[in-house]
Amino acid sequence: MTLLQSIILGIVEGITEFLPISSTGHLIIASSLLGLPQTEFQKSFEITIQLGAIGSVIMLYWRRFLEPAVLMRVLAAFIPTGIIGLALYHVVKTYLFGSNAVVLWALGLGGVALIVFELLHREGDDAVEDVASISYPKAVLIGLFQSLSIVPGVSRAGATIVGGLILGLSRRTIVEFSFLLAVPTMLAATGLDLVKNASSFAGQQIGVLTTGFVVSFVVALLSIKFLLAFVRTRTFIPFGVYRIVAAIAFAIALYR
Repeated sequence: MTLLQSIILGIVEGITEFLPISSTGHLIIASSLLGLPQTEFQKSFEITIQLGAIGSVIMLYWRRFLEPAVLMRVLAAFIPTGIIGLALYHVVKTYLFGSNAVVLWALGLGGVALIVFELLHREGDDAVEDVASISYPKAVLIGLFQSLSIVPGVSRAGATIVGGLILGLSRRTIVEFSFLLAVPTMLAATGLDLVKNASSFAGQQIGVLTTGFVVSFVVALLSIKFLLAFVRTRTFIPFGVYRIVAAIAFAIALYR
């Protein structure tokens, strides 16, 4: 992988991590379009540069993590995701991360599901308006929804947001909770991968990883601000449409 390819993938990660369109899916497809094979390093790269995007959340929301009520709810939601992710880590990285077909189907079907959900969903007057007010059972259930994103292409943000809306959270609340929940989730996923594979990285590969990290951090800051402004007045239907179009376009590009 060249530095230019690392920059491109960093931009892709920064844009897509917090939008309901699947950052992992986009990274896998983008890597294929760039002619990068799904080696063990490539798979680790696609996981590790997500730390850059997570760093942007920590920078913007570190004060929220100092609130015990918020931190406890984030940890409650992380527990089911952590257990499921650890149990299925080998299966997911071995069989799903290398499959463009899995990503394309998940992108397309996820887009259809997002559109249908938004057409049927109505936010209630009693919607939860603050992260600290989320009940612990709801936090755990949101974590279970998030665990669906172990399938590349599903979207961690999308699964979390839809789960929160189903459970009666306001749009802004579940979007913010999705940002916060991303921190322990991605730290755990990246940490596990680095422990297993860091010793096999060459010096040049570390430079490539660092470049992707920095680029994704900067771009993710802008992406977070965009999504917060977007949800004030709009539904997620445009993202559903995008997922379907992207799945078709990627399929044509990959299999033509």
